[in-house]
Amino acid sequence: MSDLLQKLESINIRFEEVAQKIVDPEIISDMKRYVKLNKEYKDLEDIVKVYKKYKNVLDNIASSKEVLSADEDADFKEMAKIELEELLPEKEKLEEDIKLLLVPKDPNDDKNVIVELRAGSGGDESCIFVEDIYRMYTMYAKNKGWKLEVVNSNEGGTTGYRELSFEISGEEVYGTMKFESGVHRVQRVPETESQGRVHTSAITVAVMPEADEVDFTLNMADVKKDTYRASGAGGQHVNKTESAVRLTHIPTNTVVECQDGRSQHKNYEKALQVLRTRLYQAEVDKQEQARAAERKSLVSTGDRSAKIRTYNYPQGRVTDHRINKTIYNLSAFMNGDMQEMIDALRMAENAEKLKAGGL
Repeated sequence: MSDLLQKLESINIRFEEVAQKIVDPEIISDMKRYVKLNKEYKDLEDIVKVYKKYKNVLDNIASSKEVLSADEDADFKEMAKIELEELLPEKEKLEEDIKLLLVPKDPNDDKNVIVELRAGSGGDESCIFVEDIYRMYTMYAKNKGWKLEVVNSNEGGTTGYRELSFEISGEEVYGTMKFESGVHRVQRVPETESQGRVHTSAITVAVMPEADEVDFTLNMADVKKDTYRASGAGGQHVNKTESAVRLTHIPTNTVVECQDGRSQHKNYEKALQVLRTRLYQAEVDKQEQARAAERKSLVSTGDRSAKIRTYNYPQGRVTDHRINKTIYNLSAFMNGDMQEMIDALRMAENAEKLKAGGL
């Protein structure tokens, strides 16, 4: 375990360096740098606390072993033996805790998210499934005590939604929801199917960490703003004022629309947030693809075209293809009871990271 101790000691040195830097007036005046260092300080603090406890246990084990080998007093030896029996399991537990704490943390895990749902193959049935998945995430967010707010929606031909985007804010939202990005496939008998045949439809889910201004600087000279009259649900005001906003990022031709807010100002702020997030996500995707080339991850490759999950209604099951896990309670899952699947995906990712780190 000397390698582990060496790693912990270097983390402790870095922690002390960061602790000095975050009280430096020069760094405090540079907001971007200060925010980054403050986050690093908080991330390292948990590891350092466990390291100090672990080091104390190792020192006590060494002292007990010394008493057992060198001391001639029978009572002292008995006390040392009892202490050693208590310390060794504690040492093992701390080592397991440390391994998990040393798993490289995604810097975006603590962020809020923008989720975009899009109907894919399957026509109306795909639009209905967008609405079903939106309801599932709404109920899951409610269970977690998160806040969910619709940013933009485009209704389907007869029912459901062709596109739906929303913001989820709360504690460690991206760290929990990031596993949902990809193609979600549904197998069921559509309401319009008279022969009772099972159809397969698909939708895409994109979960993006919400970008702060310190994460991504958007040059407003590159952004074109258009306003138009909102359509759809929302009351009489929607067709009377040009409250809907369309933003175009000219260099990348990225277009964002927002019409679900009651005022043009609110829609503009939301659209700007989504635009910043999309452009930040494009940068994250580039890094993710570079990492995936080095280490092909089963859980999160950054490939949104990958089929990640199948919802089979006739058999009442949901299967995640990345970890080959099936839950035979589809109705509960669609009502927001997703935690078991998310925990399994998180464990699989941690196991991959531990293996990659040689721990």
